Amino acid sequence: MTHHTHVIVGAGSAGATVAARLHRAGSTDIAVIDPYPMHYYQPLWTLVGGGRARLADSERPREQVMPRGVRWIKDFATGVDPERRTVALRDGGEVSYGQLVMAPGIQLDWHKVPGLQETIGRHGTSSNYRFDLAPKTWELIRGTTSGTAVFSMPAGPIKCAGAPQKIAYLAADHWRRTGVLDDIDIHLVLPTPGMFGIPKFAQILADTAADYGITVHLSSEVSAVDGPDRTVTIRHLETGATQDLGYTMAHLVPPQSAPDWVKASPLADPNDPNGYVQVDKHTLQHVRFPEVFALGDAGSTPNSKTGAAVRHQAPVVVANMKAAWQGRPLTASYDGYASCPLTLSQRRLLLAEFDYSMQPTPSNPLPWPDTTSPVVDFNLFKSAALPAMYWNLMLRGLA
Repeated sequence: MTHHTHVIVGAGSAGATVAARLHRAGSTDIAVIDPYPMHYYQPLWTLVGGGRARLADSERPREQVMPRGVRWIKDFATGVDPERRTVALRDGGEVSYGQLVMAPGIQLDWHKVPGLQETIGRHGTSSNYRFDLAPKTWELIRGTTSGTAVFSMPAGPIKCAGAPQKIAYLAADHWRRTGVLDDIDIHLVLPTPGMFGIPKFAQILADTAADYGITVHLSSEVSAVDGPDRTVTIRHLETGATQDLGYTMAHLVPPQSAPDWVKASPLADPNDPNGYVQVDKHTLQHVRFPEVFALGDAGSTPNSKTGAAVRHQAPVVVANMKAAWQGRPLTASYDGYASCPLTLSQRRLLLAEFDYSMQPTPSNPLPWPDTTSPVVDFNLFKSAALPAMYWNLMLRGLA
């Protein structure tokens, strides 16, 4: 068994950012557990699927984003014993900790929709939620000139909940530009009762969908997929009624949850079937094990799971870890901030920013641009400015 003062499970956006901030705060004994050699900027995958970005720009070798002086344990975490303060590894070893940060990300549960796991990537289907399939989405969009297109979002918390809508609008915009929009019957399947949880943003998205002629199925989800027959089953969540819909192409998003080993651990919220790590939504400290903190997609905080949320959570986690280590009260507080840059077309973008109050909370202090409304020619913000900030500032603990 090895011991480290600070152990971080997961080296994605959340884990890498906390590691960098802890290192800058003076910690000299940090270990990060993650087996994967590459680091991905996943928000770019929507633009890849919409033909607006290159897949290669979304990845870098993990060693390039790992802070110097941090030990990288290239193995899978398979369990946590918070009483013994240990993390179990797949190779049979253990790592003990003084404080633990849980940032293992989220699990894509393809198997929970009958037929989806066998079909995805085949029979006219794709998903921007997989690195290898994002280019396939653009291939399908370009190749579709008539027929029926289906875009779906599953029920339950998912990462980047705006992504299932963004790709639908990018596809519709492409079809309009190429003169075939009127020949394509577009369906958008959403599990929510509205287009968005904030009325102002919901109305903008409803108007966008109507402008493209998109049929929106609210309070619904794709409950089964028949790839060979190119048919999806849509189930209404309130009534249970189902309908089969044939498709020419379909962008499908799987249900999501905490990794299975996290669900089975004592850190999981016992009242949450998705098994997210149970933390105080403001301090991000575990409600039962004070040495444990969590952030990012695997945390139980009721905010939107986005990279912008991680950027606001990471400084809170590091400040409160330091306070807890020194026996001081935890005064840093996360307000639930999240941001979702919603691409409405190649030229129009809605920067939806909000917090636990579920009210628009724009971060731009200037009167222009008004990011609570669609902004024209603002997509460079998503395709260039945000990735640059991510690679050069956020992952270095500077933003």
